Amino acid sequence: MTTPNDNAYHHDAHGVPYESIVLRVSDLRIATNAGHEILHRVNFALSRGEILGLVGESGSGKTTAGLACMGHFREGLKFASGSVSLWPRGADTAVEVVELDETAVRDLRGSRIAYIPQDPALSLNPAMRVGEQISEVLDIHGFGSSDAERVERVAAVLVDVGLPGDKTYQKRWPHQLSGGQQQRIGIAMAFAMYPDVLILDEPTTGLDVSTQAVVLDTIRQMTVANNVAGLYITHDLAVIKDISDRVAVMLRGDLVEEGPVAAVLQDPQHEYTKLLMSAVPDLAGRKTIGEGAVAEPIPEPKATHILVSAGESQPEGSTESAAAQGPADSAHDSATSATAPLLQVTDVALAYGKAQILDGINLTLEPGDCTLLLGESGSGKTTLSRCVAGLNDDYSGVVALRGTELAKSTRKRTNGQRVGIQYVFQSPFSSLNPRRSIGQSLTVPLEMSGEGTAASRKAKVEEALDSVRLGRSFYHRRPGDLSGGERQRAAIARALVNEPSVLVCDEITSALDVSVQASIIGLLRALRKEHQLAMLFVTHNIALSRHIADNLAVLNKGKIVDYGPTAQVLENPQHEYTRTLIADVPKF
Repeated sequence: MTTPNDNAYHHDAHGVPYESIVLRVSDLRIATNAGHEILHRVNFALSRGEILGLVGESGSGKTTAGLACMGHFREGLKFASGSVSLWPRGADTAVEVVELDETAVRDLRGSRIAYIPQDPALSLNPAMRVGEQISEVLDIHGFGSSDAERVERVAAVLVDVGLPGDKTYQKRWPHQLSGGQQQRIGIAMAFAMYPDVLILDEPTTGLDVSTQAVVLDTIRQMTVANNVAGLYITHDLAVIKDISDRVAVMLRGDLVEEGPVAAVLQDPQHEYTKLLMSAVPDLAGRKTIGEGAVAEPIPEPKATHILVSAGESQPEGSTESAAAQGPADSAHDSATSATAPLLQVTDVALAYGKAQILDGINLTLEPGDCTLLLGESGSGKTTLSRCVAGLNDDYSGVVALRGTELAKSTRKRTNGQRVGIQYVFQSPFSSLNPRRSIGQSLTVPLEMSGEGTAASRKAKVEEALDSVRLGRSFYHRRPGDLSGGERQRAAIARALVNEPSVLVCDEITSALDVSVQASIIGLLRALRKEHQLAMLFVTHNIALSRHIADNLAVLNKGKIVDYGPTAQVLENPQHEYTRTLIADVPKF
């Protein structure tokens, strides 16, 4: 087997110098156990001190290719042909990773090839202190010649990733750390053994922009300082621009484009790359994302009761919205809704012991308006949204719908009030029951509110599926048959079946690819326009603000520090915290 140095001063087909290559994937084919090919002759190389960004939507094969670099194939998949060649430090010949037995490949992982997963909380053992978790990596792979050397290495690698290396910090439990600190512990574990290759699988997806900026900077510095070859797997092209030297784009198991990051992003050659770039939200709002996703006409409903919200007139002969509210609610609303805001939050506060989670929150929503609730993890934005929906009843202050104060718990609210505010959760994969068809899951809210007959409930569910551009053919399908974007549309449809006037969207695009995210944003814009649906949109992704929101409320440590029209807040932020958030957004 030749070494890269045998070919010094030569370059491969993508311009990568042979002498710097530490891992090469050649003609890699991976198939299911049934023989269906998932990866089709994939080729790329990783060089020391550089990061290759591997980009593509869910299902494109990027994670499958990344795990193959470690000799790992997920259940149901198998190696078909090709090679994964690794040149470890000091070795004269390459190691064929896919040909190693189980013991050899286990020794390789964590020592020569390290992996950083997407969710920092799930990657750490909650029953072990963080220092012990780093030390365990060193113990397993036999680092150094004494306990003292391992103790010294644990402290040093913590300092390298920007955390304290002292004993007090090492004795902390994972739950005592923020998401960014947890991810940096994961980075420390990955770098502990001075690996040759680092595989990073969406390591910043769940992090706010400020924490993401710190983690990306840590990864970049550690990669260069340790002369490690990195493979950064993501669907976020804005992040790729900041972290990568080169970028490779995957589509349905094929690598369709590769080159220096500036060349690919400034002059993409493949239509799929151009599509991905058009779907990336920009903070300046120079483009409108998601237009194509909602261009098709809405199918004609079979009945007259489709999604009537506050501010709209009822279709002639329709009495369902009034019936859902109840006579008393209807009468009170008609008297107060003319002057009161649709939703008003007044002096809402919440504390757990000495920890002040929310501190005097005030905001309003009118029909058709969208307010984006922005802040870092722990700022209080999800807590506030759950108070509005009645899912958290520990708060003080007032949440009012059409001028009527709501009970703090959703269980104590009237049927009409519960129907009026609907909540869409973050994860499209865990928000639907996998054992129920989509139609069955969407029927539950109607059954709970005592709405109509079985036939009328089915009709309303089919209309909701049409309204989110899935179509009534999805009625009998199960969540496992749907993509992430389709599941999130189904979750939105479930929130819409009872014709709410306010939709609370809690980080509903954070787990989605940029193109799927764009389609969801386009869909929500259309629903607001068509049905005067008001939205409270919770996110840490400030780049989405111009594409979805009329108003922007910035939370910091439980307080709103900036609040107003989106353009005004972005162009003239009043608080230093807002200015810092804007500065940390990856520019694309």
